[in-house]
Formats: sequence, C-alpha cells, structure tokens
Amino acid sequence: MKRKVPSKIAEKYKVPSKLTDFQLSLYIHLIEWKWENITKNPGMHGGREYDAILPKEFVEKGYPLYQPIVKEMGNHSFKKHKYFGHMASSQAACINLFAPILKNSKIANTILPVINSRFRSLAIDYLESGFQFEYWDESNPLNDHTTVAGTDSDIAIAYYNIEGNLSLWLIEHKLTEDEFTTCGGYRSKGNKQKANCRNSKLILSDESHCYYKYHCDYKYWQITNKSKLFNNTKLNQRKKCPFIGGENQLWRNQLMGYAIQEKEVFKNVHFSVIHHHENTDLQTSMDNYRDILNEQSVFDSFTSKDIIES
Repeated sequence: MKRKVPSKIAEKYKVPSKLTDFQLSLYIHLIEWKWENITKNPGMHGGREYDAILPKEFVEKGYPLYQPIVKEMGNHSFKKHKYFGHMASSQAACINLFAPILKNSKIANTILPVINSRFRSLAIDYLESGFQFEYWDESNPLNDHTTVAGTDSDIAIAYYNIEGNLSLWLIEHKLTEDEFTTCGGYRSKGNKQKANCRNSKLILSDESHCYYKYHCDYKYWQITNKSKLFNNTKLNQRKKCPFIGGENQLWRNQLMGYAIQEKEVFKNVHFSVIHHHENTDLQTSMDNYRDILNEQSVFDSFTSKDIIES
C-alpha cells in the first residue's frame, strides 16, 4: 500500500509524495547508486525534478542500461518504454538482467534450465539470436497492436525443450510496480458503459458488452473461448469482469502465447512473470490469476534473485 513519504526523506530525495515501503527502499538505493556512478543531477517529469529519473543526455547514451550492454545490444532493436530513463525502469532492469546471459548460449544453457525445467538449449536461429526484447507477433493475432497500444512481452526466449521441440518462453518483468497493468478498456474515458465491466455474468455471457470487443474489436474473448485456458466456473464466481484488474495484463500475454502456439512454429509456448524478490505487492493478482486457470502449469513466476543465484 502506498503511503506518504516521511518528510525527512522527502527533504533529501526528490521522489513521488506517495510510495509503497518497497518502492521507497529501492528508489533510495537506486538514487544513491545513480549519484555515485552516473550523475547527481535530477531528471524531469511533468515539470518537476525527480532524483530517480535520469537527465535526457544520459538516457540518450543508453542509461540506465549497464554501458557494456549498450554496445552488445547494437544488433538488437527494441521499443523503449515511456519511462525508460527512470532508474527503476522494469524494461531497463530486464535487459540488464537477461542480456549478459542470453548473449552467451553456453551461459544461457547452464542458468535457464534451473529456472525453467522445460529448457534444454537456446534456439539461436530464431528471433534475434534466440531472444527478443519487447516481443510481439507481427501477425497481430490479438488485433490490438497500434503505434500507441498493444500486448508485448518484455522478453521472449526461443529454446529447445527437453524433448527437443522448438518452444517459446514469454516473460513479463516487474521491478517496483505494485500492480500489473489493469484493463485499459475500463479506464478509457471513451467507455460510457463501465457498468458492464462490473458485471461478470453479463460480460461472460455476451462478449459484445465488453469495450475491448464492441469499440476496439480486439480478439481477446474470441481467443479466450477457443483456448479453454480458463475455468468458466471460477470466472463466473467473480462479481466484476475477471480481467478488470491486475489479471488483465497476465490474461493478454497468455492469450498472445496461445495464439502464437496455434501457428505451429513453436510446439510449446509458456508464460512467466519475473519480479524482484522483495516485491510482494504483485502476489495477490498472480494468485487470483492462477485460480482461474484450468491448467496452472501454463503460467508461473520467479524472481530476479532466482536468476542471480542460479
């Protein structure tokens, strides 16, 4: 839960006025690292200075990526998130964590089987030498990708599983976030029928009442119904649409994985969340999401500490 930052801390660090305890702790750690290793100058957002944000000239050099990684990533293109220049950028942290492992297939083949028991070896002839940051299938199977929106996985890893089948591992990375991305249709100012979203039986019995369907023509419900991924009894037990909250981002990534597997290039597609081991705020949404799955093995989670200690 977010609460007001103590005045003594606010006097020393330019941080948002409300943060969770974990966010505040990590922000302070990252700010002090930034001051010691990059710059003491704050960055700007919304006309205000923040110590956890990097000045523009450092972002242009690739920070907060570890600088040797910037050079190594020369052949890998990825769409930068809006807040890439934040020291707590999940996207930058994901690249810092995975790039050193995946740029060396021998290292990848040693570490990743510890995390994913299906994993045998990196499939370096697929994606961009076996992996791709900010991955989405360009055939746009969810029909949700535009220049400003769409479902992406922070990283996709192509690999051969223990049976020798070409497989795909989609991973969403979270650092300081206290929730996954919630339903954009429900948040939209253009949605004048938000009461529909608060009635699970209405949405589940007739998907045309969903803003994603009648306004956006996304294929989320079409793929949901086809996939049989979700337990209808559990879905109907929810008062609100089961994907109105933090489960929404998990749902969309899972659907993308299913749609990709349907194309039969990858024999198996699996979806995971990786998060900081001290960030427990995401656990409720992950537990609620697992509860509505028919087969829980299609989704799992692990922590950055698991990777570091492997």
